Amino acid sequence: MSRIVSRILTTAAVAGLALAPTLALAAPDLGPAERQATNWTAIIMFGVFVVGTLYITKWAAGRTKSASDFYTAGGGITGFQNGLAIAGDYMSAASFLGISAAVMISGYDGLIYSIGFLVGWPIITFLMAERLRNLGKFTFADVAAFRFAQTPVRIFAASGTLVVVAFYLIAQMVGAGQLIKLLFGLDYWIAVVIVGALMMVYVLFGGMTATTWVQIIKACLLLGGASFMALSVLWHYGFSPERLFAAAVQIKTDIAAQGGASPEAARASGLSIMAPGTFIADPISAISFGMALMFGTAGLPHILMRFFTVPSAKEARKSVMWATGWIGYFYLLTFIIGFGAITFVLTNPSFLEPGGGLIGGNNMAAVHLAQAVGGNIFLGFISAVAFATILAVVAGLTLSGASAVSHDIYSTVIKGGKADSASELKVSRITTLTLGVLAVLLGIVFEKQNIAFMVSLAFAVAASANFPVLFLSILWKGTTTLGAVVGGFLGLISSVLLTVLSPAVWEATLGNPTGSAPFPYSSPALFSMTIGFVGIWLVSILDRSRRAQIDRDGFLPQQVRSETGIGASQASSH
Repeated sequence: MSRIVSRILTTAAVAGLALAPTLALAAPDLGPAERQATNWTAIIMFGVFVVGTLYITKWAAGRTKSASDFYTAGGGITGFQNGLAIAGDYMSAASFLGISAAVMISGYDGLIYSIGFLVGWPIITFLMAERLRNLGKFTFADVAAFRFAQTPVRIFAASGTLVVVAFYLIAQMVGAGQLIKLLFGLDYWIAVVIVGALMMVYVLFGGMTATTWVQIIKACLLLGGASFMALSVLWHYGFSPERLFAAAVQIKTDIAAQGGASPEAARASGLSIMAPGTFIADPISAISFGMALMFGTAGLPHILMRFFTVPSAKEARKSVMWATGWIGYFYLLTFIIGFGAITFVLTNPSFLEPGGGLIGGNNMAAVHLAQAVGGNIFLGFISAVAFATILAVVAGLTLSGASAVSHDIYSTVIKGGKADSASELKVSRITTLTLGVLAVLLGIVFEKQNIAFMVSLAFAVAASANFPVLFLSILWKGTTTLGAVVGGFLGLISSVLLTVLSPAVWEATLGNPTGSAPFPYSSPALFSMTIGFVGIWLVSILDRSRRAQIDRDGFLPQQVRSETGIGASQASSH
């Protein structure tokens, strides 16, 4: 991606916009936020949310007796509930703050992210959801290792999971610290410690049940708040999007004219927000960027883990249907919020610094809009929701990392599948504690760093390592243990290496001269994902070992199980 894109993304000041969804799931890189006056309304509303969710955790702790309860809420979450929880996991602070900021800056170009995030869900719907539920038990490694040798595949799966979780976790912690320092007036390290402590409480005591309900509550609050903001903006323009867009074009034109542009150039600048621009500089970047967003979603371990919390494949499909609906609706709202920020925020001097920029940076566009349409009370609500958003995503990530260590490494590899539920649960809680402390420490250490590349790396790894192994292990008979492990690690290593060699890290983070990056594109997905798929295919067809024949013979039983669900209920019950 060109340096123009890097500058735009830096201006948006959101790490998740570098390549994340998710999203989902990603945290904002808020930059060097200045400490602001304490927002007591936000703190009170945040306190209400924390007290409510801690009560839920206490309730969930009484229901968390086994490893199945801890990892998957005992498989007792309905499709509707799980759909809301997935949406809560996916609609991250980066989505809320970042996409609206991108739309405010570049207009329709900001929808690139919304579309990229959303189109990953049909892949999950038609290729993954039902098969995951029928084949898996606790983690996506259960699916990948269904017919393969357990130890090597689970070591790879745990490695991929922990790399994704680690970079996401650091991004979330840094984003949380900067956001709360800006909104609540707390010191950065205090904000990071608060997030880490609350996250550990949710996961340690409540497991997946508490995490699920925290995500559901957060999704409802975020959808409600975003709906109010969008409807308030539309109400001001008589519910006419055309009038809203015309006003935004005029404001952008006026801003360009005030900056010294000629009348023709100013008008062109205003109209540019209604047409494709320069977000994606060339076809290679566009394809690589799109592949990372689409296929990365289908390889995120903390999203895939949610499909094991429902009782049947039917409920898994229903989960995706509901999640896609809520997420799609939310991204439409961010589009209106972004244009609303142009008309309400950019024209209000109280939100602007003397130099003309937004107070707190462009990423605060949605927060300032909340104050513009709802006053201080609604600002406090949105501030608390943004913080709750980060908390919910951090809890899901931690649970995913804990399950990779306790279930995939300890229970299956070290104990050979013979670990009892109590000891597995103990290891999982120790891992949660370790991940929490590590996340807090790394969050403090990386306070001044640009963390965009961490989120980029997380999606690149998910698309290049986890997704190819999952996809081919389920759908191609010829896949072997050796092929899956070698190809998976090739995708994992190449995605990390190419990201480090890209301009986003080599130049922007490591400080090397502009134009010196050995790899010219910010997103490695097109290349590293190809390496992963080709590696799995090539090694598998060349594999003539006895184990390879066992792997191929195991495809038919796996196919029957994945398509029909026969045997799935017995395997997942405890």
